[in-house]
Amino acid sequence: QVQLVESGGGLVQPGGSLRLSCAASGSIFSIYSMGWYRQAPGKQRELVAAIFSGVITNYADSVKGRFAISRDNAKNTVNLQMNSLKPEDTAVYYCNSDLTTSWGRRGDYWGQGTQVTVSS
Repeated sequence: QVQLVESGGGLVQPGGSLRLSCAASGSIFSIYSMGWYRQAPGKQRELVAAIFSGVITNYADSVKGRFAISRDNAKNTVNLQMNSLKPEDTAVYYCNSDLTTSWGRRGDYWGQGTQVTVSS
């Protein structure tokens, strides 16, 4: 059993900051990547940021320069620091991980999602 648990969402004013955290736990053998996706009402889920092998990062163009992803390999956690938030950042944010379980299954695992609302 593998679980990804997110925390840190909420309501913030435009220009404000939030920090999302995600912890992966359970029967994990190896993690290849961790990242964040978001889904706004009526839109498809999209990649926000991802980190590979704990070092290589990838960001959506819309968040470059404003968001920063980081990972603690020892704790199997990933954080997303979101600054200069805009109303269009409003969405449910999902943690994702490409990992292999202790019994040899590799696949994508998802958290339950956390709401981020940017509004005055």
